[in-house]
Amino acid sequence: MKHMTHLAVATLLSTTMLTGAAIAASHVPEGVTLADDQTFTYRVLDEHSSVDPQVVEDVTGAEIVRDLFEGLMNQNEDGKLVPGVATGFEASEDKMTYTFTLREDAKWSNGDPVTAGDFVYAWRRAADPALASPYQWFIELMSLENAGEIIAGEMEPSELGVTAVDDYTLEVRLTSPLPYFPQMTTHATTFPAPQSVIEEHGDEWTKPENIVSNGAYVLTEHLPNERSTRERNEMYWDNENTIIDKVVALVINDENVALTRYLAGELDRTDIPAGQYPQLKEEYPEEATSFPRLCNYYYTFNVSDSGPEAFQDVNVRRALAMAVDRNIITEKVMQGGQPPAYTFTPAAVAGFEPPTLPWTEMSQAERDQMAKDLLAEAGYGPDNPLEFEMVYNTSEAHEKVAVALSQLWKSKLGVQATLANMEWKVFLEERGNQNFELARGAWCGDYNEASTFLDLLDSDSGYNDGKFSNERVDELLEQAKTSDDTTPLYTEVEEILYEEMPVIPIYHYAGVYMLDTDLGNWPVDNVEQNWYSKNLYKIAE
Repeated sequence: MKHMTHLAVATLLSTTMLTGAAIAASHVPEGVTLADDQTFTYRVLDEHSSVDPQVVEDVTGAEIVRDLFEGLMNQNEDGKLVPGVATGFEASEDKMTYTFTLREDAKWSNGDPVTAGDFVYAWRRAADPALASPYQWFIELMSLENAGEIIAGEMEPSELGVTAVDDYTLEVRLTSPLPYFPQMTTHATTFPAPQSVIEEHGDEWTKPENIVSNGAYVLTEHLPNERSTRERNEMYWDNENTIIDKVVALVINDENVALTRYLAGELDRTDIPAGQYPQLKEEYPEEATSFPRLCNYYYTFNVSDSGPEAFQDVNVRRALAMAVDRNIITEKVMQGGQPPAYTFTPAAVAGFEPPTLPWTEMSQAERDQMAKDLLAEAGYGPDNPLEFEMVYNTSEAHEKVAVALSQLWKSKLGVQATLANMEWKVFLEERGNQNFELARGAWCGDYNEASTFLDLLDSDSGYNDGKFSNERVDELLEQAKTSDDTTPLYTEVEEILYEEMPVIPIYHYAGVYMLDTDLGNWPVDNVEQNWYSKNLYKIAE
């Protein structure tokens, strides 16, 4: 969409509106017999962070929120934009103003109409320091007018560059023309929020007995750390084309227990435990699946003042990164088709060309020798071993990776790494407060463009947990927002990350699942894995 005129964009979206509706009505192939019980049950590792669109910060929570709420735009099975509450939009010639037209039949689950004012309220709420949303920075990333000043407390939220022209027309004003701005409106932070319900119930508004939502489903049950249930929203504008009646997310902390329950027929989808994909693919070729995902897996150094002195030394950081044999992690530990990572940004990102960095040209033996030399230069060796603690959130797969890393470092460099695991919410809090030395990190793209990953290492990013700060990186990322050719900019950022090594990229994700053959239309070609239960269906066995 980068070079389209505003007319072309509007034409594309009005066309998309028609094809989107057609897809919704015909997402069941001819000849398929639907099951009588249209319940989709799947496993999640941890309790979700929230179902408040402006507060949710994890993938599991966002999956639920995408069912409960609907934003301006959705994605189809290929990750392409299709209409949500908006039937289309127009962009001004300079791409600084977007005007969204909202459908008049969109309703909240209590029957109230969904209006442009609901989006204005939600976006202001996300930016408002009073909410202290963990995704507050996303509003600034969208380049919304006055976002930075509002977040800093220098302006009122009412000054944000979003206006309800009337009930069904939303005007958005940007400070710089982002070619990927429309894609950002599929993100949960931008979903509408019911002001009167929030004002009535406060923090309790997302409880099943209080919540009012505008998506294809409503929340009917939530037992923390056990399960959450959502059922069809009869008020949803496209309810007649929804097939799945009920969606159940079960919290199962142990991957192997989840697999046992899947094989017993209790689950329609579960993650394949680390190392078990080849065997399961052989035994269940139609159910074991692996496909690229827009996510990275890494470890981040705490380089803030509260971090260990050793990690202030770039030689130490580079030594640890060099000594990681990524093929051992991907081929021996994970075994699910995950590609080893030598850049922070995954190769699956649209328009991203992974640069050739020095370590990608080296053999592992050469990387290991470099690691030994760098660590010795930093003053560490047999008589003065490097010691630190590495933390990860509780999961067998994360534990296996952490154990492998610590063993690689010990055998090659004599490093003493102590392992510690934490429950998900505690882990997020501790990492966010820099109460760690080396911590696991993973990021799934909020939209399909390299900045969704690289912006994490901007000095001001809300998720720059290691507090890495580099003026040149900040400058390049700012330039990329308005550049027609981002490749040289992103290449230089990745080159700086290679030299400075604030994070250790380990691998890029694959979606490695057991998917029941009676579950139809799972979007394996959507690398962002933004799936919507309303587009799925259960087939009669």
